[in-house]
Amino acid sequence: MLRCPISCKAPNFSLGKNRGPQSAKVARAQMDLSITQPDDWHLHLRDGELLEAVVPHSAIHFGRAIVMPNLKPPVTTTAAALAYRESILKVLPSNSDFTPLMTLYLTDNTHPDEIKLARKSGAVFAVKLYPAGATTNSQDGVTDLLGKCLPVLEEMVEQNMPLLVHGEVTDPEVDIFDREKVFIDTVLRPLVQKLPKLKVVMEHITTQDAVKFIESCDEGSIGATVTPQHLLLNRNAIFQGGLQPHNYCLPVLKREIHRQAIVAAVTSGNKRFFLGTDSAPHDRRKKECSCGCAGIYNAPVALSLYAKVFEEEGALDKLEAFTSFNGPDFYGLPRNTTKIKLSKSKWSVPAAYPFASGEVVPMFAGQTLEWYLSSAV
Repeated sequence: MLRCPISCKAPNFSLGKNRGPQSAKVARAQMDLSITQPDDWHLHLRDGELLEAVVPHSAIHFGRAIVMPNLKPPVTTTAAALAYRESILKVLPSNSDFTPLMTLYLTDNTHPDEIKLARKSGAVFAVKLYPAGATTNSQDGVTDLLGKCLPVLEEMVEQNMPLLVHGEVTDPEVDIFDREKVFIDTVLRPLVQKLPKLKVVMEHITTQDAVKFIESCDEGSIGATVTPQHLLLNRNAIFQGGLQPHNYCLPVLKREIHRQAIVAAVTSGNKRFFLGTDSAPHDRRKKECSCGCAGIYNAPVALSLYAKVFEEEGALDKLEAFTSFNGPDFYGLPRNTTKIKLSKSKWSVPAAYPFASGEVVPMFAGQTLEWYLSSAV
């Protein structure tokens, strides 16, 4: 099996604090946490055998998920979105109530009539903006948002269809660590000024600049999803102990000051921020190679990691709103009515999850976490 050519034994990123001896039974009794069933407002499920392998991990933890459209070929039409939805439903566990919420991939050639079809379908809930070349399978993305997509954006306002934004410019002269800030200044701010009634989600925010921008906008018009990796890791995690390909994602991890700003925003109770894992599975061989794919597979561990962050900030009382209320409220969808139980008890993350022709390495593979989904309530 292919391994990273650089010495890259995954370091332990100090998950959890030392505790005195106590039985697991006592720990569980003291630290069970019941919350409304969460949703994932940014999820990659891929297709084919990889889809079949990863979808159960999301279906176990989440009630609904906004499913990204960057397949090959991309999901650019309502018909393609409906077909993809059927593919997802076919591989769900038989007892699952998981609901995929579909999206369209915005291109320079998307027609406003497609937005009308999407809304009428009842299955498509948003349109995704990938600046051309920004991330995995984004080569068909938009080259000039306001110049080429304005009629579509105006129709989205009419249909109350949110625009989900991968917030980075792709100009090679812009430093990769500055691309989110430059996108806010040159694309997102002009967009909001031009179409103030357009609902926009800035996906997987990574900087204090994004936090400040989101907080400056009117509540209900601009929201942001936040991933476990951008809450827990800074850019050192890509290089600590050797090159760490499984910590490489786009937008790339940033400085510690940015991580701290995002943690503060998310745990403050601000309704503009909600759960979006950006869980992005790739076969190990496509991560551990000379040109590895961007993406972190976190679906099996995401709720554990979000709970860790909120606990360490003394904000467990605000976890439920972030995971279960803010997202559906922004999208204008009903909150879930079922409950789940998170328990405080140590468990080991598997080294990998196999599928027919390979395996996927999860975030924090082989390490110990301290929260897990124990049951539905």
